Amino acid sequence: MSRHRHAFNRRELLVRLGVSAAALPFVTNLPGVARAAGSPATAGRKRRMVIFFTPNGIVPKDFWPDAEGPLDKLKACLEPLTPFRDQILTLHGVCDKVRGDGDAHMRGMGCLLTGVELFPGNIQGGSDTPAGWAKGHSIDQEIKNHLQKDPSTRTRFGSLEFGVMVPERADTWTRMVYTGANKPVAPVDNPYQMFNKLYGQAKDRAAVASVLDGVSKDLKTLSGKLGSEDRRLLQEHAELVREMEKEIREQQAVEGGKAGHPVPQLEPGVRADNDQMPKLSRMQIDLMVASMMADFARVFSFQYTNSVGMARMRWLGITEGHHELSHEPDSNTGAMDKLVKINNWFSGEIAYFLKRLKETPEPGGPGSLLDNTLVVWTNELGKGSSHTLDDIPFVLMGGGLDFKMGRALKYKKVPHNRLMMALAHGFGNEVKSFGNPNFCGDGPLTGLRG
Repeated sequence: MSRHRHAFNRRELLVRLGVSAAALPFVTNLPGVARAAGSPATAGRKRRMVIFFTPNGIVPKDFWPDAEGPLDKLKACLEPLTPFRDQILTLHGVCDKVRGDGDAHMRGMGCLLTGVELFPGNIQGGSDTPAGWAKGHSIDQEIKNHLQKDPSTRTRFGSLEFGVMVPERADTWTRMVYTGANKPVAPVDNPYQMFNKLYGQAKDRAAVASVLDGVSKDLKTLSGKLGSEDRRLLQEHAELVREMEKEIREQQAVEGGKAGHPVPQLEPGVRADNDQMPKLSRMQIDLMVASMMADFARVFSFQYTNSVGMARMRWLGITEGHHELSHEPDSNTGAMDKLVKINNWFSGEIAYFLKRLKETPEPGGPGSLLDNTLVVWTNELGKGSSHTLDDIPFVLMGGGLDFKMGRALKYKKVPHNRLMMALAHGFGNEVKSFGNPNFCGDGPLTGLRG
């Protein structure tokens, strides 16, 4: 029986239960509903991967553990991740060896997940040659394509690309996901647009609110007709609905002049006033967790701003742009302290995501979402002031690929292509190379399983 027939059977079942079409995205992947419809979607253990990107390099002395081996006290940049120390694997010495056209920021971004050179082009960076898009697809899309070929691991979207404050302009600094050569993918950085993608095709916020009213009633009706596991998941979705309703009504009140205090509008793209960034981050993270619970996808990316990102993190007491701070020398201790604070904030957002995963039971399976998800945190540069592509930050978290966590590993300048290969192999996709084959001769990165 085909996947399409399974989906049709689930819809038939839900219609018989009195659920409207608007509520279908919330409930079609509930484990109980899938089992009742004979779907193979819950067969076997789910494995997921999430790639977080933050820009402009790091402060190495406040990021990397001093020694290889069991993780002890985490440095300041990683300190918020301390509750998950036994679920962390740091990889020092993994390098982006791809060269060719483009400046380091461009190659750092465009080659980060593709492992292959950029095409010649007319996008001019710093002092280096201009360049275009990457010559190949990214590792997340390689893994997505592998999973989508198998009915037991196929999902509605395959992959989902989230963003926070990503510029609307399309260039090599703003895109890291590629479906193929010259085919970049724009992340969705507006939570209202992402909500529409996940749960409906409403044209504006008023229409979303109307859909949510109906969905809320349907979920309440349906909850009495399902088992305890599905009721718990429905309760989580109902909570999401309530939060989105609250956000939408608040925004409508502002737009209608009813608010008693000024609230910045949520325009897409980077803007001079980006004080909404923390709120947008949490909204997008919550939507990503909800999409995991619903099994909308198994592969995710989450991009904060962009390479050369100029966020001004005033909520941290920092008025300078992130990129301009990253160019300061190590001797400017004030700037280094601010960069540590910025990376500490990013780390805190990822810690919030890990906490959400840990406290959410795996739908239809053992453990938590965290036990079945590998989270990869990375960056386009090893250090902003030098623009080095050596020692690219790669921090792995979670139990999705059964790597041995709670450790710090140190390598001797290995190509990051080998890490990409190891990620693919973790999903049963035993690629012989990925990206530029010249950097793949030694096979997948070793040591990840202990």
